[in-house]
Amino acid sequence: RKKARVSCSLPELSWEERLANAVTPLWRLPYQEQLQVKYESQRKILQTLSSRLEELGIDAQKPGELCCPLQPVVPSPIINGYRNKSTFSVNRGPDGNPKTVGLYVGTGRERNIVCVKANHVENIPSKHKQVAQYYEEFICHSPLDSCILFHEGGHWRELVVRTTGCGHTMAIITFHPQQLGQEELATQKALLKEFFTCGPGAVCDLTSLYFQESTMTRCSHEQSPFQLLHGAPHIFEELLGLKFRISPDAFFQVNTAGAGVLYQAVGELCQATGDTVLLDICCGTGTIGLSLAHRVSKVIGVEVVEKAIEDAEWNAAFNGISNCEFHSGKAEAVLPQLLASWEDARPLVAVVNPSRAGLHYRVVRAIRNCTSIRRLLYISCKPEGEAMRNFLELCCPPDPRKKLTGEQFSPMLAIPFDMFPHTDHCELLLLFTR
Repeated sequence: RKKARVSCSLPELSWEERLANAVTPLWRLPYQEQLQVKYESQRKILQTLSSRLEELGIDAQKPGELCCPLQPVVPSPIINGYRNKSTFSVNRGPDGNPKTVGLYVGTGRERNIVCVKANHVENIPSKHKQVAQYYEEFICHSPLDSCILFHEGGHWRELVVRTTGCGHTMAIITFHPQQLGQEELATQKALLKEFFTCGPGAVCDLTSLYFQESTMTRCSHEQSPFQLLHGAPHIFEELLGLKFRISPDAFFQVNTAGAGVLYQAVGELCQATGDTVLLDICCGTGTIGLSLAHRVSKVIGVEVVEKAIEDAEWNAAFNGISNCEFHSGKAEAVLPQLLASWEDARPLVAVVNPSRAGLHYRVVRAIRNCTSIRRLLYISCKPEGEAMRNFLELCCPPDPRKKLTGEQFSPMLAIPFDMFPHTDHCELLLLFTR
């Protein structure tokens, strides 16, 4: 007689556990173990870089060794609720509610996306969760549908919440206008404002409430302006003794306390003297350059987001810093012009902090071919991605075919910073010299 088959499968995970696993995959590990996991992953990235450099004929100290020393992961000063910016989606929840405000589990390719409330996610602060809860309450009472697929209609879309240590909260709501006229749009904006100022949402105590009409997945202020419905146009953060103004789409490190630790390390590794010029590429609201301005003779910042440059200039003026200049535009357009005619005899140190897409080739080429830059600090949130291409372009032998005529850089030191506890991401600071 056949034996009955005994099921040994694990119990089905709850939706909350699935979301936690997707967004914060290390959440079950004690924090010291998280740091060790991240150290090993950064070590593998450096091993890959070492191997690629060996293929280019650039040997490490000994075969199999890393191309530069790797320091232990610097821990985050805050482990839970550290995010100062969260983006919530609107989609169908596990219970079928198409107006669920939360984070995604699943993929578009598999067509199994479910939006799960993020009340239990450890890296999101309670204030962000509160605003998401009240946004869901508002749209559930709205006669307008959520916009899940653009071509199927609907209107209510993403919510971005930004908070600061000064107690400020900014909410940005993205709305697909579809075929609505200006009068109907004005009605929706008025209802939204009323809800968050006089209605149930008033408990969120928003400093700023923004509304953006967008027919695209992501939209800059230049493509579709952020419309201030209530409160102040900016929120403010304090970092390393300075005050910073933040616009809706300006970049600011997502872990403020961690950013302070990172920027202090950048300042030490710059080895800046009183006559050093600091080149801050992808400078955002100017946080790195401004925090180091007192150590150098001049700071030059470059940033593509115009509003961020406005913030950087305001930040410099407000903090009484007069040795900074900021350039708005794509780094690949601004930097080659800036460096091509560089004749300043002062030492030039470059700090780059690009997005996951890394630096444009023309930016790397401009840095390589500027003989005044002897020291470069590269901050990467995804060093195994496009940044790896940048590292190889910086370190490869001169190649006239690629117009890389300048002397090559060498990696000297790597320091991982845990800016994202509970996730498997790290911010890697790499020092290059030549």
